[in-house]
Amino acid sequence: MKLRPTELDAATAASHQGRSSGVVGDEWCTALTCIEPNKILVRGYPLDELMGRLTFGEAIYLLLVGEIPTPGMGRLMEALLVSFIDHGATPPSTLAARNTATTGAPLRACVAAGVLGVGRYHGGDIEACMQFLDSGLALVRQGVGLRAAAEQIVRKCVAAGEIPPGFGHRFHTRDPRAARLFQMALELEVEAEHIQMIRAVEMVLHDHPDEHGRTPPVNIDGAIAAVCGDIGIPPTVANALFIISRVPGIAAHAEEERARQQPMRQIDPKDHLYDGPSERRLPERRK
Repeated sequence: MKLRPTELDAATAASHQGRSSGVVGDEWCTALTCIEPNKILVRGYPLDELMGRLTFGEAIYLLLVGEIPTPGMGRLMEALLVSFIDHGATPPSTLAARNTATTGAPLRACVAAGVLGVGRYHGGDIEACMQFLDSGLALVRQGVGLRAAAEQIVRKCVAAGEIPPGFGHRFHTRDPRAARLFQMALELEVEAEHIQMIRAVEMVLHDHPDEHGRTPPVNIDGAIAAVCGDIGIPPTVANALFIISRVPGIAAHAEEERARQQPMRQIDPKDHLYDGPSERRLPERRK
């Protein structure tokens, strides 16, 4: 129940009764989590009831959006979080964590350093891509065709000498993670206007290759931006999903650095060799 301002003032005054006279200022409100003796409510749901019933991705959606997602949205949230879990030894966040680990710093410091390594060009493109797609969808709502709207927003990027956010990758000419997310969105009947718009942009770029005949592929940032738009994740919190997803990978790299390497070494990512398991398939029961 929401209180009117006058009721809030009265409630604040009442709650201050019996407190130290040194307490001043108004109380503030949060709609996220309520903590009472022997009770924890997350968005109104008892946390102990969520345990074992909601997946981690569904619980994150609940916390960020305020409602439990549909089963299809929940599966996409899980896939989304897995898609970002690690990308090898070369990303800036990984190198920041390993460089911190080589000093002998505790794991929490290594993970913090890795998170601080996230920026506009590494994990920070999701929000920009969502805004890019929303600008195209705004044109569609004004009566512009999907393809024409895609051409307009691409033209603006080209005029500025930029690749559209959510496109291009330094390693992949086809990002397998993006393809899988789009496949799942279609199979789960979650695909909607944001995925349709990014597909239209992809077609526009395909029809206008560069001087070498190449076109930038949709990357995982772009795929997640489109999926987030279609399942109701706000652009302002979408970049947080990258951090949530990447923390396990950052922690694993930091721990491996401390366990396998000498302290205070100079780390050149180009010199690393992979010596883990060769490619293998999931057990049939997990497919």
